[in-house]
Amino acid sequence: MALDRFSLDMALYLVGFAALHSLLASLPAKKMARKRFGSKVERLYPVLFSIIAVITILPLAAMLIRSPGPVLYVIPEPWKWLFFMAQFSIGLASLKAFLDAPHRFLIRAQLAKPQSPDAFALGIKGVYCRIRDPFLLSGLLLIWLTPFMTENLLLVYLIVTVYLFLGSLHWESRLLVQFEEDYAAYRNEVPRMIPQRNKKWHGCSNNKKQYIK
Repeated sequence: MALDRFSLDMALYLVGFAALHSLLASLPAKKMARKRFGSKVERLYPVLFSIIAVITILPLAAMLIRSPGPVLYVIPEPWKWLFFMAQFSIGLASLKAFLDAPHRFLIRAQLAKPQSPDAFALGIKGVYCRIRDPFLLSGLLLIWLTPFMTENLLLVYLIVTVYLFLGSLHWESRLLVQFEEDYAAYRNEVPRMIPQRNKKWHGCSNNKKQYIK
């Protein structure tokens, strides 16, 4: 797939979007926000983060609409509707993954030192019993189950795939700092992305496990 000037510009824009997204998701950025806004950051930062993400992704969507590139394939009916249904189901499953571990996304918990009053226990339950990063799996399935493909869309998806994988590595390194030995033991037992029949977190027999220490 040869890259023309437009495709290169689009790729560079996506890399810039990923860099901005990573910067805003970083702990130093959240520390600065908490220093500026105090406890309000818990409700303000996620909203601001989402607004910026939507605003900055719109130009990329416009680029793809303006110049999708040659069509590589289109899944015929009725099979394409199965792909759309699968994407919808995966989107719902992603919400379940968030509800199974909301404490991982709390800014005060991410910034807390281990054993501090704001620290949380690892609290593995639900989908996390068999997979460490359900968002990596759901993200990859969501994009690659698109029932059509063009050259420029393929370029975007390839970059997004690399970004999701690198983001997963970064996210896990943060969890290792946040939960220390508990997460190290969990990582040794449970696969990152592909569930395996014989691998399950040993503590998942207790469905009422609490998050807060």
